[in-house]
Amino acid sequence: MRRKITARRKTTASLGLSAALVAATFVATGLAPSAAAEPRSDSGATSKALASPGLLDAMERDLGLSPAAARERLADERQAVKTERAARKAAGSAYAGSWFDAESGKLTVALTGRQAAGEVRDAGADVEIVKHSAATLDAAKKRVDKLKAPDNVASWRVDAKANRLVVDVVRGHRADNDVSTFLRKARATAGAPVQVGTVPAGPSTFAAGTVGGDPYYTGNVRCSIGFSVQGGFVTAGHCGKAGAGVRGWDNSTIGTFQGSSFPDNDYAWVSVGNGWWTVPVVLGWGTIPDRLVKGSSEMPVGTSICRSGSTTKWHCGNLLAKNETVNYSDGTIVHQLTKTSVCAEGGDSGGSFISGDQAQGVTSGGWGNCSSGGETWFQPVNEILQRYGLRLHTA
Repeated sequence: MRRKITARRKTTASLGLSAALVAATFVATGLAPSAAAEPRSDSGATSKALASPGLLDAMERDLGLSPAAARERLADERQAVKTERAARKAAGSAYAGSWFDAESGKLTVALTGRQAAGEVRDAGADVEIVKHSAATLDAAKKRVDKLKAPDNVASWRVDAKANRLVVDVVRGHRADNDVSTFLRKARATAGAPVQVGTVPAGPSTFAAGTVGGDPYYTGNVRCSIGFSVQGGFVTAGHCGKAGAGVRGWDNSTIGTFQGSSFPDNDYAWVSVGNGWWTVPVVLGWGTIPDRLVKGSSEMPVGTSICRSGSTTKWHCGNLLAKNETVNYSDGTIVHQLTKTSVCAEGGDSGGSFISGDQAQGVTSGGWGNCSSGGETWFQPVNEILQRYGLRLHTA
């Protein structure tokens, strides 16, 4: 969202939305389910146009890629989005998930039978034959979602590559009685294979004090804008409840939370007025040029993704998993989040996850920091658009 022009601060046509996790005297938790609004086509853009020097520098810093390797990966990932759409349609009920392999630059689609394998390969994907369909595993996860999780069970998800459910437990706590009980119930309830993994720490939402940067405020809470929509912007639900007033960086009134869902989901939208307006931009913080938003095509697991936030600015990583249920450290559970290897810190809540010029989601929470590393979850943007009947503001 673009700021008002005042004597204290000026904006240009390229200035865009910044993202920040909640900043406040309280720490909230949450994730959210994803649905899909129809994404806008992005066929006119090229990987060359997206590969700005700043983005290439960020991918070298965070992913260890040379500029040439980063350009090649961006082109491969763009093709993988198109391939995934065609392959999933060809697979039908045999579809069991997909993932992108950065080394080969190819998308693999898992199938429960060979009948559609030829059509899927014709679409440009590699094929792997597995036992359980995506529909079967998604249903199994929904049954596990009904269980009450103890603190040291961090999250659970469907892992398409492993063709099973994966439950992540905080390291050193697998033998705890309550954790063992949860795992036993999960295996009995799922009706599908369950694998146990470990994570260094439990997740939490990223809260921080009301310090400088590019925030918006509601009460004592500081958060960042996610993406402009027609009439306002979307952000994280734990940033404020419906009806709460929102102030800008200069403490002037922006608008009001028109809808908010947390816990279970972690999304919200805020109306904009009072001399404020929206633009289809994500702030690059001087690391890269501000990013124009041209659509919301969802990227496959395994592709690269970047995040903008007012505390830690611009960082990149990999998309690790989708439809993950997260159990935040205060016991709040959020469903259908997307997991990434991108770091984040307090004050980054609600901020933008973007791939190229395609909006992906708003920051919910995670663990770790941008000094030693960590993982972060976001609420997919298409679900938010569908839930509130919003239209993404695109360039």
